Amino acid sequence: MKRSINSLLGYTIKGTDGEIGKVEEFYFDDQTSTIRYMVVKTGGWPSEKKVLISPEAFQKLDCESKTLSVNLTQEKIKNSPDIETDKPVSEQQEDLIRGYYSWPGYYGSGMYGHMGLGMWGYPLVELRETEKEMIQRKREKHTNDKPHLRSTQEVTGYDIHATDGDIGKVEDFIMDDVSWKIHFLIVETGNWFSGKKVIISPRWIKDVRWQEQTVTINHSKEEVKNSPEYDSSQPINDSYEHLLNDYYEN
Repeated sequence: MKRSINSLLGYTIKGTDGEIGKVEEFYFDDQTSTIRYMVVKTGGWPSEKKVLISPEAFQKLDCESKTLSVNLTQEKIKNSPDIETDKPVSEQQEDLIRGYYSWPGYYGSGMYGHMGLGMWGYPLVELRETEKEMIQRKREKHTNDKPHLRSTQEVTGYDIHATDGDIGKVEDFIMDDVSWKIHFLIVETGNWFSGKKVIISPRWIKDVRWQEQTVTINHSKEEVKNSPEYDSSQPINDSYEHLLNDYYEN
């Protein structure tokens, strides 16, 4: 089912032995538009902390009780590596946290990789020295790469530009709660189109300038203005999605 990211904020995360904390935000991969982690703020323990939890650990999402169950214990979370969630998550930090939880890597896979594979596609077993050297060379080569993990909280508020001018700001995201892939950005058009909300697919994005906090799409203001209206009170079903895709892609 497709859900709004904002609708999941504040959900209670339940471990196998009790409550872990509350959902604060999500990190997504800007190359695949896929949610990689949720940021959970723990509470009620001797020391409060923020932790990253991968969809690999997700089990049951219950919208009635606003809870998400994960296959982790409170002790496992308590002893997890500390991650500074107010700074970009480095590849080394990802190696550390994914290794701690034994989550498979996803680099180059387009999703989560293959079970039993490490961050660089190598089995999670004792490596021969030549393989270790190869991994190290790859890490050194990508040391200065720009991070591809983006915070949904950070991207909220980015300006959206059409081919001929501004149309609004990013307000929310629509993702699939099975694949955890972002399908649409919800755009608040404000004074541009009398407050009409529209949704934009990542496929229609022409350019993103992270430093300038702008997203440019390859459609005109008129096209966006006349697009099928988004009603936040109604779930996005297949017929609406087909209608939207037909409108923009024909």
